[in-house]
Amino acid sequence: MFKHFIIISSTFVLLLANEPISPIPQTVKYNQAKALLGKRLFYDTLLSKDNTVACVVCHNLSSGGADARKVSQGVYGRLGNIQSPTVYNARYNFKQFWNGRANNLKEQAKEALENPNEHDMNPQLIEQRLNASTSYKKLFYKVYHTKKITFNETIDAISEFEKALITPNAKFDKYLRGESSLNHQEKDGYILFKQYGCITCHNGINIGGNSFQKMGTFFPYKTKASYPDRAEILKNKKYHNVFKVPTLRNIALTSPYFHDGSSKTLLQAVKKMAYYNLGIDIPDDDAQKIVAFLKTLTGEKPKIVEAP
Repeated sequence: MFKHFIIISSTFVLLLANEPISPIPQTVKYNQAKALLGKRLFYDTLLSKDNTVACVVCHNLSSGGADARKVSQGVYGRLGNIQSPTVYNARYNFKQFWNGRANNLKEQAKEALENPNEHDMNPQLIEQRLNASTSYKKLFYKVYHTKKITFNETIDAISEFEKALITPNAKFDKYLRGESSLNHQEKDGYILFKQYGCITCHNGINIGGNSFQKMGTFFPYKTKASYPDRAEILKNKKYHNVFKVPTLRNIALTSPYFHDGSSKTLLQAVKKMAYYNLGIDIPDDDAQKIVAFLKTLTGEKPKIVEAP
C-alpha cells in the first residue's frame, strides 16, 4: 500500500510539474501579530490627509481586493489615473503597480500613502497622528517593542498584512492537486486558454504578475487618456502601453478589466485581449468556454480578513 501511494504521488507530482500554472499554497508563513496591526492600519482613514480614505477603499477585500470603479477616488475627491489592481496574492507579483515602479509591498504601501491623489500623507504626519493615539502606541509597542511609532514600522505592518492575503483552494487549484474535477466547459476553456496562447503571459502561481507585456501587440491599442506605463518609468517611448501582466486569480470578482477599466465583463475582456494581443477574432463559443475556466480561479477569502 505504501509503495502504491509513492507511485501515485510521483505520477501526480510529474503531472503538476508539466502544468504552466501552480496552485497557491494553502497556508503561508507570516507574523500574525504584525499582520493584525497592519490590518487595522489598512482599514483606518487616519492615514489620509482629510481622514476619508483607507487602503481598503481602493482595495475592497469583500469583492476581489480591487476597485469596482474605473479609477479610485482619493482624498478631497481627487481621482486616480489608472484602475486599482487587486491586493489579493500581491505577494506573488514580481513587481507592484501596473508599471512595476515598486519592487515590493513595502515600497507599494509607501507610495500609496504619499501619493497626492490617494492618501496625500508624508512620513512625519503619519508618525505624528499615530503617536497621538494611545491605542496605536500600545499596539506598536506590543509588536515592535518601541515607544515611538515610526513610518517604517507602519509600512512594515501594512505589508505584512498584505502578505497574508492569499486566496487558496480555488476550484482550479483543487483540480491541479487532483482533489476535484472540471466540467466539460471549464476543461475545454483551459485547453483553449493554452491553445490560443493566453498561457504565454498568464502563467505561474499568480497566473500573471511575473512579466511586462505590451497592450496591443498585433493591433495598436489606442486611447485618448494617458496612463502610467513602462515608458514613464524607463523614459523611453518604445515602452508605451507596456504594463505588468495582471493576475487572473479571482478575476471574476474584479471587474472592470485592464489598466483603463474599459471592459465590464469577462467575455468582453477575453475577446478584446484576443484581438489586440493575439490577433484573433475569437468565436463567442470559445470565449465563453475560456470565461468558464477563468471562473474556476476564484479562491477562498483569506482567514485574516474575517479575523477580529
